[in-house]
Amino acid sequence: MASSRRRFHRYEGGDPLAPPVDIAEALDAIGERVMGGSSPERALQEFLRRGGRDQRGLDDLARQVNERRRELLQQHGLDGTLKEVRELLDRAVLEERKQLARDVHLDDLERDFAQMRLDNLSPSTAAAVSELQDYAWQSSQARADYERIKDLLGREVLDQRFAGMKQALEGATDEDRAAVDAMLRDLNELLEKHQRGEVTPEDFAEFMDRHGDFFPEGPHDVDELIDALAQRAAAAQRLLNSMTPGQREELMQLSAQAFGSPQLMESLGRLDANLQSLRPGEDWSGSERFGGGQGLGLGDGTGMLQDIARLDALSDQLSQSHAGARLDDIDLDELARQLGEQAAVDAKALRDLEQALRSSGTVRRNSEGQLRLTPRAMRQLGRSLLRDIADRMSGRQGQRDLRRAGAAGERSGATRPWEFGDTEPWDIPRTVLNGILRRAGDGSDRLIATDDIEVAETEARTQAAVALLVDTSFSMAMDGRWVPMKRTALALHTLIRTRFRGDHLQLIGFGRHASVMEIEELTALDAFWDKGTNLHHALLLANRHFRKHPNAQPVLLVVTDGEPTAHLEPGGESFFDYPPHPLTIAVTVRELDTASRLGAQTTFFRLGEDPGLARFVDTLARRAGGRVVAPELDDLGAAVVGSYLGSRHGDAGDDYQDWFGGRGFWFGT
Repeated sequence: MASSRRRFHRYEGGDPLAPPVDIAEALDAIGERVMGGSSPERALQEFLRRGGRDQRGLDDLARQVNERRRELLQQHGLDGTLKEVRELLDRAVLEERKQLARDVHLDDLERDFAQMRLDNLSPSTAAAVSELQDYAWQSSQARADYERIKDLLGREVLDQRFAGMKQALEGATDEDRAAVDAMLRDLNELLEKHQRGEVTPEDFAEFMDRHGDFFPEGPHDVDELIDALAQRAAAAQRLLNSMTPGQREELMQLSAQAFGSPQLMESLGRLDANLQSLRPGEDWSGSERFGGGQGLGLGDGTGMLQDIARLDALSDQLSQSHAGARLDDIDLDELARQLGEQAAVDAKALRDLEQALRSSGTVRRNSEGQLRLTPRAMRQLGRSLLRDIADRMSGRQGQRDLRRAGAAGERSGATRPWEFGDTEPWDIPRTVLNGILRRAGDGSDRLIATDDIEVAETEARTQAAVALLVDTSFSMAMDGRWVPMKRTALALHTLIRTRFRGDHLQLIGFGRHASVMEIEELTALDAFWDKGTNLHHALLLANRHFRKHPNAQPVLLVVTDGEPTAHLEPGGESFFDYPPHPLTIAVTVRELDTASRLGAQTTFFRLGEDPGLARFVDTLARRAGGRVVAPELDDLGAAVVGSYLGSRHGDAGDDYQDWFGGRGFWFGT
C-alpha cells in the first residue's frame, strides 16, 4: 500500500484555541464612521489602520517598522572595515617595531632604514597599507597581521555581493580563492549570455552544479539568481553612496589590494555592471544617513541596508496606500523576522478580520465596485445601538435583560430559552423536543431539564404608526449632531423591525425639503450645505403616513435643532426666509394641528440651547398636547426610544426610565 504523503507548513502564530474573529467592534466603528459621512471603504481602512481595543492596527505596526529603521541608522556607522584594517595595521607596525628593537643580529643601517619607513607611514590607512606592500617584515607576527588585511578586504568585498562570504572564506587557501575567481568568471559569462537572450535552462543547471555552494538560497532559475544578486549589489552601492567622500576613497584604494589580486575587483566591477544593466529598476543611487558609533563591515553594512529596504517595503505594505492594496500583500514572514512573532500575529489577525467582514455578508461591493454595508450589517449595528440604549435606560446597574417582546398580548410565534424570573407560558412541543434530542442515546431517565425549557414570546396587541422626523439641515452636522441623529434613527428602526413588527415606521428627513428615506439612505446621507428647516413639509409627509394606517396609534417624534425657516408652496417649491416668516410658522402649525386631530402623540426632541428655539418648541408642544425633551447628544437615542415605547403603552408623559421595570425588556438578541 502506498504510503500517505503529509504536507506541513510554517505555523503562523496566535492562540490555536482562540475564539473566532469577533467583528462586532469593527462593525460598530465602521458604522459610526459611515454615519458620519465616510464611505464604507474608508471606514474599513480607518479601522484596520487604528485597530481595536485589544488589537494593534496597521499604523502601530508601521510605527514599529519606522522605529526599527531609525534604530538601525542611529546605532551603526559605516567605518567598521576601515577601523578593523587600521587595528590590524597598527598591530603589525607595533610588532615590527618590537622585533626591530630586540633583533641584535640585524644590521644597524638596515634597522634604521626600516624604522624610518615605519616612522614616515602615511596617516591614510589605505596609503599606509599600499606603502608596506614591498616591505621586508622582520616579525613573522607582523607579516601575518599585514596579510590578514588583504584577506579581510577580499572577504569583505565578496561579502558585499554574496552574503556569508566573510565567514566562509576565513582562512581561505589559494585553492579557495581560485574557486571564487572561477565562479565570478562563469557568473559574468552566464549573465552576459542572458543579456543576449542565449542562456538555456541547461546553462543555469550546469552553473549551479559547479558553483551552487556559493548560493545557499538556492535560486530556481537565472532570473531568481539575478534578482537576489541585484538586490545585494544595489544595497552595496547604496552603502558606498552613504559614506563620506574620504571614507569612500580610502575604501576603494584598500579594495584594490583585496587578496593581493587586482583581478578580483575587475571581476566584481564587471558583475556590478551586468547586474545594473539587467535590473535597472533597483535603487542604485540611494543613500542613508548613519549616526551611530557601532561600526559595520562592508558585508554587514550591505546586509543592514538590505534590511532597511525590506523595512521600507513593509512600511509600504502596511500603509495600504496604493491602488488595489490588500492585507494579503503584507509579508508576514518578513514582519516576524524584523519585529518578532507577535507583530506577524497582529497583522494576521487584521487580515482575518477583514476577510471575516467580507465573508460574513456585512460588507459587499456593488455593481460599481464600491464597498457597501449590507442589510445584515445594518441589523447588527442596530442591535448594538439598542444594547447601548438599554444600558442607558436601566435604572439599576447589573440587572439582567428581560427579553419579552411585548408587555402582554398575542403570541408572536417565536420562542426563546427560559430564564429565571420569566412568566411567559412554556412552549411544550419545543421543550419536549429539546429534551428528546439532547438526551437521545445517553441512557438518562429524565425527560427534560431546565436547559430544555423554551417559553413563548408575545407581542403587544396595539399597533402604532410611527413617524420619526429628523432635521438634516447643515447645522446638525456643523454642531456635531449628525451622527447621534443617525444612530437614533437606526436604533428605533431596528427596535420596530425586530421587536414590534406590527408597527409602521416612516423615517422623514427635512432640510430645505423633506423626503421619506429608507434607513440605508439616511445612515449613508452626507452632510451638505443647504439653508432651510422645512418642518411643514415633514409634517405633511407624516400626516399622510398616519392616514395610511387609520387603525394604528399615531406617534410623532421630531428631532430638530432649529426653528422652521422654510415651507412648501402649493406649486411644490420651497420658500425660505430667515428669521422665520409668519407664513412659514402658520402653515407649520396648521399641519401640527392636523396631526393632533389624527390623534398623534407628539414629542419634540430639542437639540441645542437656543432660547428662541426653546420658546417656539414649547409653544408647539403645548398646542399639540405633547411634550418637549432636551436630551444631551449621548442620550438622544434613549430619549427617542423611550418616548416611542411610552407612546405605545399610553404613558408618554412619564419618566421613560421607570416605564419598563428596569433594563429594557423590549431588547433582545
